[in-house]
Amino acid sequence: MTIDQIEKRIGKIKTELAEIQDMRPGSLSRQYNVCGVKGCRCKDTVAPNKHGPYTQLSYVHQGKSTTRFIRPHQVRAVRSQLAAYKRFRKLTQEWVHLAIEHAQLKLELTRNDASK
Repeated sequence: MTIDQIEKRIGKIKTELAEIQDMRPGSLSRQYNVCGVKGCRCKDTVAPNKHGPYTQLSYVHQGKSTTRFIRPHQVRAVRSQLAAYKRFRKLTQEWVHLAIEHAQLKLELTRNDASK
């Protein structure tokens, strides 16, 4: 890629990043739980029938692992936030890659200019 092409792509990345709405890191999983009620169906020794499924969000932020249960009516919004975060990460990684390439090309140009 040329310097101009890299600069144009970085400009598009900045525009796309500005359009990202609510986001959050993590992943969703389905969980089944055992309660503390004596004699409950979830504690049956022959055929336990656990409670659930429950949707659980797990993520790590600033070195701290967090898990939260997500209510059924909130799952769609959380999925959208997770997708936005993945998009954010992909775009910023591409930007860094392009910035490194851009810096290297500029160094090569100044090196070539200096050797003339």
